[in-house]
Amino acid sequence: MRVPVRHLILVISLLFLVGLASQGQAQVRGKVITGTVIDSLGIGLKGVNVYLQTDQDTLYTVTNAQGIYRLRGVVGSEVKLIYSMLGKERQTAFVSLYEHDPSPLVLSPVVLVAGVSFIDPVQVLRTVPIVHKGDTTVFNMSGFSYMKQSLLEDVLRSSLPGFNVLRDGTTFYNGQVITSVQVDGRKFFGGDVLTATRNLPADYIKQIEVIDHYGDVAEIKGIKNTTPEKVINIILHEDRKKIMFGQATAGGGTNDRYLGSVGLNKFDRGQEVSIIASANNTNTSLFTFGSPDGAGGRSASLSDIGDYADQADGLNTVNSFGVNFSDNVGQRSTLTGSYSYSQRKNETKGNSLLRSTYDGYQITKADDFTSVSDDRTHKFDFELNSRFKNKDLLKITPSMTLSRSVRDNKRNILLNNFRLRNDGWYQDSSTIERPTYQLNALYSKHFQDPRRKLVGDIQVGYKRHDKVENVSEQYVIYDTTGTAPMISRFDQEQLVNQYDATKSIRGAISYVEPFFDHSLLEISYEYDLTNIEMSRRVRMPGEANIPIIDSLGLNYEYLFASNRTGLLYQYEPNKRFRANLGFGVQPLRLSGAVANDTLQYRYDNINLIPSAMMRYRFTDEFDWQFTYNGRNSQPNFLQIAPIRDNTNSRLVIVGNPLLRAEFVNRLSTILRKSIASKGQYLELNFAYNFTSNKIVTSKTASSDETVQEVSFVNTDGYYELKSYYTFNTPIFNDKFNLETTGNLDYFNNIVFVNAERSLTRQYLFAQNLQLRYSWDEYFESVFNANYLLNQANFELPRRQKIAAHSALFSLGGRGYLSNRFMLGAEMSQKLFRGYVQDITDVSPTIINTYVEFSFWKNKMALLRLECFDLLDQNKNVGVVTEYVGNDIFESRNNRLGRYFMLTLNMRLQRMPK
Repeated sequence: MRVPVRHLILVISLLFLVGLASQGQAQVRGKVITGTVIDSLGIGLKGVNVYLQTDQDTLYTVTNAQGIYRLRGVVGSEVKLIYSMLGKERQTAFVSLYEHDPSPLVLSPVVLVAGVSFIDPVQVLRTVPIVHKGDTTVFNMSGFSYMKQSLLEDVLRSSLPGFNVLRDGTTFYNGQVITSVQVDGRKFFGGDVLTATRNLPADYIKQIEVIDHYGDVAEIKGIKNTTPEKVINIILHEDRKKIMFGQATAGGGTNDRYLGSVGLNKFDRGQEVSIIASANNTNTSLFTFGSPDGAGGRSASLSDIGDYADQADGLNTVNSFGVNFSDNVGQRSTLTGSYSYSQRKNETKGNSLLRSTYDGYQITKADDFTSVSDDRTHKFDFELNSRFKNKDLLKITPSMTLSRSVRDNKRNILLNNFRLRNDGWYQDSSTIERPTYQLNALYSKHFQDPRRKLVGDIQVGYKRHDKVENVSEQYVIYDTTGTAPMISRFDQEQLVNQYDATKSIRGAISYVEPFFDHSLLEISYEYDLTNIEMSRRVRMPGEANIPIIDSLGLNYEYLFASNRTGLLYQYEPNKRFRANLGFGVQPLRLSGAVANDTLQYRYDNINLIPSAMMRYRFTDEFDWQFTYNGRNSQPNFLQIAPIRDNTNSRLVIVGNPLLRAEFVNRLSTILRKSIASKGQYLELNFAYNFTSNKIVTSKTASSDETVQEVSFVNTDGYYELKSYYTFNTPIFNDKFNLETTGNLDYFNNIVFVNAERSLTRQYLFAQNLQLRYSWDEYFESVFNANYLLNQANFELPRRQKIAAHSALFSLGGRGYLSNRFMLGAEMSQKLFRGYVQDITDVSPTIINTYVEFSFWKNKMALLRLECFDLLDQNKNVGVVTEYVGNDIFESRNNRLGRYFMLTLNMRLQRMPK
């Protein structure tokens, strides 16, 4: 579809007007003074330094090639001007300003004659915006320009290099998702990133630390041989560590859209209390839980950067509430805790197409569906940190999550296989309850030698899954195989009661002993036990005394146990080089048993697990690292349960109790280069993962049926290659920032199709470019260009290739029209090629605009009028694609459409007396 040029012109014009208005607003504040600096021959001098001082302000500029200078925004009544240039005598001039005269003040030419200049020592103090300290990157907020009264999320999105924030609040740094957040070293709402970024004002923050976190145990031991996660620590200004602040928002719009939220916070130097609440039907979340997909949408990726469409499928109503506290307990302990509640009601409508290709025939499934769900989640988190008198450390972290989901799905289905056609519907209603309990405890023994460590770690967990499901389906079957067409009917109803409980315990102990001057030797032991109990009963709906269908029911118990003993040696002669080499032996056992059955399923094995890590720091800003490690991955319950699940009669799932645990090997290398003085950063990353005993699907179907059966088997040969890079740098000056990221991934997928091994070679190539412009606090804009290629080469049942392309171009900006008015506009254009045309034949143009008016004391109140999706093209563009094995799946779902909304926001703040 051709990009509508008029839409692009509209948004570019809006942004251009915003920029001009912002520039004009900046220019009209105060008086304009202009003049000329010449030499003794009357020729204009280029590069003369012009300093202006008043009782209210200080300004600086230099003359152009004609010797002309211009100073804007001059406030004050008495002005002192100083003209200086190397090799010329300094001149000084005094001018009086009159407020009633708005016209620019043109001064008489100033003559600089030749002279001898003595340069005095000058000390220039400048905040370095970004500082790299090993595994920590520090952003000094005073080194960046951003609009005042912005929330942290807005500043991360528009001003800080390396950060990318999607519309749903998912935050990336240099391509990695931020997984947790702290405020002054303490978890905020259990480490929920979305809660922090959408509630903390940016001007309260002194620094943001981005930390490569290797886990609490690794950090204490000083041996970092695990894969790190990205976490951020927010450091507040000293005068904001004792303050009360908050906000309240209320709004209403067209199509019955509404938004209401309130947040109250009290910080008192270590004692923190926060309360937040929200109710809306605009897909606005306060927490990153509440649905199976986290914030309510699909899994986020870097290809969504700059997409101003709403990524959440369906229409959502979200209600949220949360309380967080943190306090000192005595002199050596801190306690943090939080409670969060979220309810998400969702209604999704859409259509999908699934093609399963076999040798000589193809099963095609097309459906239109409606899905309604109501998900409610309660979450409790606590953390106790204690440092005893003898400097021993104890950390206890209990958590509890209680969730309940009610779902109702209806699908109209058309199935085809050569001369066989099924026309019917499928409906299921279910209630699912999932309580989860977790207790983590860590103890570290202190020794006189700080390098000697004794660390114990235990994790105890229990989770249960209770499901009551009512399934019904009906098909009319048309068979044209013979000379005379045959018509038959299929009806099925099932009431399924399923219960499964998982109990787990993991204990580990490590002793680290200094070995010579620059070495450490670690001896470790780890025990892991997982027990699953499952009960499934199936009967026909109706009276309670209807007999249970024994062939579809099951009482099953599964056990996974492993013992790992390891030895690791680390050598670190200086701060530039560090290497460690380890080896572990891990006996493991998988066993399963069916109640009232003498048949036992058991698998024993011994894994030999090497590990290695080497890091070399060439300079303080240039380092390289290589890592190898291995781990086990257990089969899930669906894969191992020895049962035939035909609740979907056209896709029967059969578990395999003989499955073995996977063993995943990972080799990765990373190269990082930064130049703090230039604000540049480059990162190159490559990883190779290969899996032994990979659990893959095995699909079977016959040419005269539309029923497919899926089971699971172990196989070798699966591997993946992943590469990634990111580069960001200022260009021209500090006001422009260019960031480019990209990845190329290859997956060697394996499936079995009618007992034949088949390879699906999948390539994913993505390239993202972002250009940001920020003009102090007056105007900011961003341009994005993204490209994604998803290519799959199928080996069986016949060789074929599918290449799906998508591209995204977006432009957004906002700026002040006056001291109190702000205008913003944003547009994104998405293009799809290579997909099934009747599913994804869309190229949506999304345009969002808003205007804000600030008023009251210190602009503490804000009135906002916004329009989301001005062209109403977002409502039917939720595209999903999957290419695995012999399946090609594409789907399109409805989303939130156009609405206008007026909101009032009040900021609350109380400083200590």
